[in-house]
Amino acid sequence: MFYNLEIKARTSEKQQIEIRKILKENNAKFIGTDNQKDIYFKNGSGKLKLRKGNLENYLIYYERENEKEIKKSKVILFNNQGRIDELEKRTKKTYEILAQVDKIREIYFIGNVKFHIDKIKNLGNFVEIEASSRENLISKEKLREQCNYYKNLLKIPDNDLIKDSYSDMLLRKN
Repeated sequence: MFYNLEIKARTSEKQQIEIRKILKENNAKFIGTDNQKDIYFKNGSGKLKLRKGNLENYLIYYERENEKEIKKSKVILFNNQGRIDELEKRTKKTYEILAQVDKIREIYFIGNVKFHIDKIKNLGNFVEIEASSRENLISKEKLREQCNYYKNLLKIPDNDLIKDSYSDMLLRKN
């Protein structure tokens, strides 16, 4: 388990162009564009989701309060490269599906900070900043500083911040 601090904000296509430019100017490593499907399952506590993509395939369990500012998550990440279809079949037999999020996600890194530029089907455009320490070697205070630094660098206004997960937003919309 590791801690992850995250900022999520609604963006326009114009803002996303500017964010890409700023990331490039700051030598962000572009990992690629991933067509992802996140399947959320009904679960007693926390969130359980299966991520299927061409770059990332994981079973993810996390606990997080929905907050508009920086969100702190406790995350357990199971890497399932190569066996994701088998895991999907078994998970669907065990858990009832709660929601499905389809997205096109651009993935960038600067050090331990991951950036997502997202286009979510039926929701719109977003950006996420995730500062994490997989070995919990970086303090939560430093992770918080990193989130705030990049929020300001990417010119994300406070009124664009959102508190909910994409699945919560879709469930509310439907």
